[in-house]
Amino acid sequence: MAHPLPRPHRHDLRIAVGGLLGGVLLWTLGIHPRVPSDHVVLWRALWAPLLPLAATAACELLRRTRPRAGLLIGTAAVVLDTVTLGSVVTIVLYTDLMYAAVLYGTPAAARRIPWVTGMLTVLGGVVPAALWRDPQGLLIGVGVGVVAFAPASTGWVVRNHRDAAEAARLRAEQTALLAEMDRAQAVTAERARMARELHDMVANHLSAIAIHSTAALSLDDPKTSRDALAVIRENSVEGLAEMRRLIGILRDSSDDHEPAASPTLDGLGALVDGARANGLDVTLDTGHGTVPAPVELAAYRIVQESLTNALKHAATGRVRVSLRQREGILDIHVTSPYRAGDAPRAPGSGSGLTGMRERTALLGGTFEAGPEGTLWAVRATLPVSEGDPA
Repeated sequence: MAHPLPRPHRHDLRIAVGGLLGGVLLWTLGIHPRVPSDHVVLWRALWAPLLPLAATAACELLRRTRPRAGLLIGTAAVVLDTVTLGSVVTIVLYTDLMYAAVLYGTPAAARRIPWVTGMLTVLGGVVPAALWRDPQGLLIGVGVGVVAFAPASTGWVVRNHRDAAEAARLRAEQTALLAEMDRAQAVTAERARMARELHDMVANHLSAIAIHSTAALSLDDPKTSRDALAVIRENSVEGLAEMRRLIGILRDSSDDHEPAASPTLDGLGALVDGARANGLDVTLDTGHGTVPAPVELAAYRIVQESLTNALKHAATGRVRVSLRQREGILDIHVTSPYRAGDAPRAPGSGSGLTGMRERTALLGGTFEAGPEGTLWAVRATLPVSEGDPA
């Protein structure tokens, strides 16, 4: 099935109509570049120049959609024009066809046409001058250069600038797309970081509140209820303080607020004391030197989340926390009594293990958590730079 020709561009239609009307006007006024006495004219009919004029004007309709076909037909029309009285408009329209063939044609045609027209320009000047032994023969080459080589070269320059501008536009779009992807990834990473911080900072206190409030409601003992309410109040106050510090970080990321959101390993003692106050039997064994701040924060949060999980899920017994530094590695090992089938004392979402795993992965460490016989063990190894003391 034949494909219909695409409609010509409106500017091409204007060029074709304007060229045709201009050529007809010059023909009506009797303005021609040649007269019969100049040289032998094979076709001297007065209406003969209108044929190549109409052909080149029609080719203007193809200058964008079929530039190669338009150039070939236009070349035949120009050759025909040379054996008539001629029309200046036909030559002008042909130069535009040459220009359009380079600008809108295929890349191969755009590279080939300037070379071909350049060779014809040289040959058109050198060969006639050599054969006729007359320097005026060089004017033929000049004419070919003006009609063919000059518009082809102009089209090549314009095409190069157009391609360069298009390439720059594409690079700008790609840069904007990459920037948007980086921004989205940064937002996602920041949301994940804040989710981990919020979970680790508040989950421990809320778990203790849930467990002790359950005990206060289930036991008909005024002293036990008062003790439970005291623990609930202490955890609610501490949780509220943690939330306020986190909100302060979100509202103002200046350095003045950073220490509040970056606990260090020196605070593990207070963390363990809080776990003991919530009813856990915890022992702490530490043996580490100075470690980078990101490692300190990750280690603190891993221990904090492990104690929170022990408070919610561990069976009765001792919880052991151990931190050891060796050969550029900080080992974290937390074990708690484990009995399969026990229901948790407080509901959990499972995001705690995910947060610990993410923190470890961000630092290039390893993380494992799971039952080991009668214990639930959390093991994490965090790389420490070699320059840090062991």
